[in-house]
Amino acid sequence: MDRIPSTVVTPHPPESHDAAWWRHAVIYQVYPRSFADSNGDGIGDLPGITERLPYLADLGVDAIWVSPFYVSPMKDAGYDVADYRQVDPIFGTLADADTLVERAHALGIRVIVDLVPNHTSDQHAWFQQALAAGPGSPERERYLFRAGRGVDGSEPPNNWRSVFGGNAWTRVTEPDGSPGQWYLHLFDDTQPDLNWRHPEVVAEFHDILRFWLDRGVDGFRVDVAHSLVKDEEMPDWHERAVMAGSEGDAEHNLGPMWDQDGVHEIYRGWRRVLAEYNPAADPQQDRILVAEAWLPTQERTMRYVRADEMHQAFNFHFLESPWRTTDLRRVVDASLAAADAVGAPTTWVLSNHDVVRHASRLGLPIGSRRPTGIGPEDPQPNAPLGLRRARAATTMMLALPGSAYLYNGEELGLPEHTGLPDAARQDPSFHRTRGTADAETGRDGARVPLPWDATQPSFGFSGGQESEPWLPQPLLYGLHAVDRQEGVDGSTLELYRELLALRRRHDLGVGGLEWLTELEGVPLGPEVLAFRNTRPDGTDVTVVANLGIDPVPLPQMDVLACSGLLREDAGAIHQDTTVWLA
Repeated sequence: MDRIPSTVVTPHPPESHDAAWWRHAVIYQVYPRSFADSNGDGIGDLPGITERLPYLADLGVDAIWVSPFYVSPMKDAGYDVADYRQVDPIFGTLADADTLVERAHALGIRVIVDLVPNHTSDQHAWFQQALAAGPGSPERERYLFRAGRGVDGSEPPNNWRSVFGGNAWTRVTEPDGSPGQWYLHLFDDTQPDLNWRHPEVVAEFHDILRFWLDRGVDGFRVDVAHSLVKDEEMPDWHERAVMAGSEGDAEHNLGPMWDQDGVHEIYRGWRRVLAEYNPAADPQQDRILVAEAWLPTQERTMRYVRADEMHQAFNFHFLESPWRTTDLRRVVDASLAAADAVGAPTTWVLSNHDVVRHASRLGLPIGSRRPTGIGPEDPQPNAPLGLRRARAATTMMLALPGSAYLYNGEELGLPEHTGLPDAARQDPSFHRTRGTADAETGRDGARVPLPWDATQPSFGFSGGQESEPWLPQPLLYGLHAVDRQEGVDGSTLELYRELLALRRRHDLGVGGLEWLTELEGVPLGPEVLAFRNTRPDGTDVTVVANLGIDPVPLPQMDVLACSGLLREDAGAIHQDTTVWLA
């Protein structure tokens, strides 16, 4: 077939066919508590993940990112770490972690583990030592302890507010029983922030990196990577300490607790540690760092992935983009331009454990502010519309050059659990903001255990054993179970498998991108997003996403994949449908 003409300048050139693995990888987030339970206690674990690795290999992912499984009191679902070098018993053992890495590698799947460097649990040995040692001690210097304001020190050191709601400072009782200093916690009060200007903290995390690298992991996803360094003056800040993102348009909205320049030297040091494990500098053996950094501009985000810092940063601007062609094109252009400017790949992501699942989020009115959760009393998503748009969005996303992230269960088209009762909720942001003007529903609805077999108790999450999952599953999850979708033409699971296989076959992750303004001489309307992804060898795939009401005539090309069904009208691409053509 002749190439479809384009009148638009190519915004992104193709990369080398042998580009580093992480520049084009599809990485699947496993939320351990909700993926698969091997022992029937209702909580997912490492052996459960290992048992399901063949499923992930069949899906076609290149790597998995495993959310925290370290020793923790679980006040924030494991993001409150008490021991970074040990596995919490609810998830298994260090031997189980080793087995997981070994089996994943045997299947060609790399393993990225989560690292939480901004804070520890208040049960961490360091913090317990700090409490016992008292003011002015070396132990307290590892954290951000400060004297209170006021004559008797009864007022917090400043007015900072926690991301999870409430005060960001908690006062301790000193060893002698007197009211004492305050410690900073940008999140829950059980998560004291570390002092990253202290050399012992820097050295400790270098050692933690080496501990897991020695066990064979392929990289680290870094939790709130932009938060480690705070303004030394700690000035008052008259807004809540939100983590920013595309909803915050100006850099000054960040505040003195985020994105301080000193954080970059920390990651340069980490990059040097990772380089020790690839002395030949083989790009296919790279260990990587991935930044979770909610920042107001692409340019600020890309500072974290300069050549001597991290390898990737999550593209939350894409995740938050409204389902409109102008917004989507703008964010794709900005993402590619900002990443290309520093020689990094961009990433694409639509869901994770902290946001409403996109199969539900896209069922809300276009332009709605992204909710932190959806409860029974909130406006409910249009479920069929949300799933149709989610399939179309994913089909478009997986054709974009760069690396892509999937969140466990999205390949099943899982919606948010919007009917969770308050008594079942565990997210600290729900409990800390309850009854306040900043009340949040919380993130539990996106963390509900996965359905594997609709005929079994808890839909097979616990392997057929009779046990209550740690969060209740909605009945409709049975309709989305793996056994209901495997081998079923048109199911969301089979769509994902098809897309990932085609993405790899056509090298879309390293392709070049150019926008199309017409198809076979017919101009495209404003509600159509079309682009060509060109391989390094010059062959290409054409992608057409129709977001408008009017059907788009299907070009005389071979259909490689379609997010919806074309059988009803084989001559047209209907609304909220994305098609790959060759």
